[in-house]
Amino acid sequence: MTHHIATTKRSRFRFIGETIAELRKVVWLSRREVIYLSALVLIVSIAAGLVLGAIDYGFTGLVEKVFLGR
Repeated sequence: MTHHIATTKRSRFRFIGETIAELRKVVWLSRREVIYLSALVLIVSIAAGLVLGAIDYGFTGLVEKVFLGR
């Protein structure tokens, strides 16, 4: 039982060490790129939300007219 616990602790520390080593290899974006891409995501998300909202509104009206006779 003790051997298993020691092996588990070692493997956790090894995993953490390997994770840190991999993070050092990452090519991080510049502040300008992060701002640009974040703004782009916001714009696309808002546009998609507006389009889907308009489609939903249209289908709601269609269902009310055709199926509910309102």
